[in-house]
Parts: sequence; C-alpha cells; structure tokens
Amino acid sequence: MNGDTVRLLLQGLGNVTWQSLTMVAIGLLLVWLAIAKEYEPLLLLPIGAGGVLANLPLSPLVTEHGALTTLYRMGVENELFPLLIFVGIGAMTDFGPLLENPKMVLLGAAGQFGIFLTLMLALVLGFTQNQAASIGIIGAIDGPTSIYVSNKLAPELLAPITVAAYSYMSLVPIIMPPIMRLLTTKAERQIRMPYSSRPISQRTRILFPIIVTVVVGTLVPFATPLIGMLMLGNLMRESKVVERLTGAASNELANVVTLFLGLAIGSTMVGERFLRPETLFILVLGLIAFVLDTAAGVLFGKLLNVLSGGRFNPLIGAAGISAFPMAARVVQKEASRESFDNFVLMHAMGANAAGQVASVVAGGVLLALMGTA
Repeated sequence: MNGDTVRLLLQGLGNVTWQSLTMVAIGLLLVWLAIAKEYEPLLLLPIGAGGVLANLPLSPLVTEHGALTTLYRMGVENELFPLLIFVGIGAMTDFGPLLENPKMVLLGAAGQFGIFLTLMLALVLGFTQNQAASIGIIGAIDGPTSIYVSNKLAPELLAPITVAAYSYMSLVPIIMPPIMRLLTTKAERQIRMPYSSRPISQRTRILFPIIVTVVVGTLVPFATPLIGMLMLGNLMRESKVVERLTGAASNELANVVTLFLGLAIGSTMVGERFLRPETLFILVLGLIAFVLDTAAGVLFGKLLNVLSGGRFNPLIGAAGISAFPMAARVVQKEASRESFDNFVLMHAMGANAAGQVASVVAGGVLLALMGTA
C-alpha cells in the first residue's frame, strides 16, 4: 500500500461522523424494511440505497456534478419526476367505482381534513407558513403530491417530508386499523353494503378525466400540473387507442422514474442536514396528519351511516386518503375481519379514487393559499 493510498484512506476515515454513520444505519433500515417486510419496496429500497451512498465518506455521487446530484436537479428540483409518476398512476387507476357511486367524492374530501389541522399545529410549533403547509400535506399519504408541494414551498424540508410520506404510505396496513376500530362499533363494522355495478359507458370514462382537468384547473390553477398529468394517464387508459403508451406509462416509465426518484430523494438524506430536531417534529406531525385524515374519513362515514338510516359502513371513510389502492384493501380486510363474507372493497375503491383526486386538489389549494406559482 503506497503513501497516496494510505493518505486517501485516512482522509476518508477522517470524514466519518456520527451523523453519517447514523444515516447509513437508517438507509440500511429502509432497505431491510423494503426487503424483509415488503413495506413499499419500490421506493423504500432506492431511497435507502441513496441515503447510504450519500453518506459514505467523500462520496463523489453527491458532489456538485455527481450522478445523484444530477438526478435530483434533473427530476426533483423542476418537479419532473412527480409529474411523470402521476401519468403512470393515472394509467393504472380505474375510476369506475367512483363514477358508479359519485357520493364517494365527499369521503375523499373528508380524508384531507387533517392536512389543514396539522398545518395550524405546525404554525404553533414555530414552523413558517410554507413549511407548515408542506408538513400538513404528508397526511394525504400521497408521495408525489408531497414532493411537489414541499419542493415549491419548503425545499429545505424535502428529504424528511418525502421520507415521512413514503414511510407512512408503507405503514398504512399497520397505522389505519387501530384508528378504524377505535372510532367504530362492531355492529357498524359488520354493516353490509351490496354492490350493484351499473355499466359506465366508455364515453363517460373518457369525458371524466377531461372534465376533471378543466374544472380543477380552472378552480384551482395551482393543481393543474398534478391533476393534468394524473388525468392524462387515465385518458390514455380509457381511450383504448394508445395501449402501447398506456402500458409504457404504467410499467417502464413508472418503474424507471420511481427508481430515479428514490435515489434522488435518498441522496438528500445527508446526515449533517437531515439529523436535526425539526426532522423529528416533521415525522411526528406527519403521523398526526395521517391519523387525523383517517379519523376524519371514518367520522364522516359515521355521519353518512346516520343519514342513510344505518346502511352505510363507516369503515369506508378511512379509504378517503390517497394511498391508492392500499387504503381500500385495508378497509376490506377490516370489514371481513368482523364478518368474513362482508364485501365492501368496491365501495372503498370509489372512496380511495376520490381521495387520490382530492389530495391533488388539496395540494393545489395549499399552493394557492401560500401564493406560490
């Protein structure tokens, strides 16, 4: 081993800090959760890998012209990656259950209630308005929207907000059920809601993304990029004339962009910038927002149950968040847990699809309130 090699080795070891070691451990934890527990592996694995690579001593990947730095500038700073992911989400989403039962839009709206309560709580704790809005949007459990809003309003908090959003998304099956059981009775969870599917014409399915884009884009212009890309993907799906584009958007494009996005976000988890007291506050506030959104959806479901004379299962309200389709599956699991042949999945899918749209609108409302273009 020559002198230059020894000098480089010592220089590398000299740049090892407790922060970098901690972040390497956190990155490896995310990788473990992705592999061993299968918690949102498509994102947690690349995010964890990016965090490890960014915190290795003197890592050239996060220098001024490093590969991970370039990915971040190319796809996160200009919001390209979140928008492309929304094209893929739209191409994979079936809005049929929502079109068959339009009243589920109300549950999608109720599922965003915690965003604004958490915003006010964050303001009390000393965060700026822009930072509080970015933290509140975590409650929607919509990763691309969280990235888009926080990058516009509080880019300095992008890393912890994104990690919180995707971590809680992966924990939907763990966090939601206790809240749902706490706020409902056994009798309410056993309510059966027969699903009578009525045919939705292709014309209606094609008009839906067009009308939603025009209406939301007109009323909430700040949501136009997100809702426009989401509905573009859905229009491709429902038109039946661009199956190659639909397949590419929902598979190759979504997979490649997800990989790049995860690595880029992970690269921002540099110990000296990430391990600060405000990061812990963000994680806690994000969890509070998630809990409040779930609770608000369930409570609104209970209201619908009262108004319907006891014929509406309140569990469906929990699917009003944006974690599509995981939230709907959790609702079905809870309903069948009380009564194994109680099938409410399609109702929950309608509420979940409404939550997907509502979270985008909520993001646009926050941007409008903060006056950010």
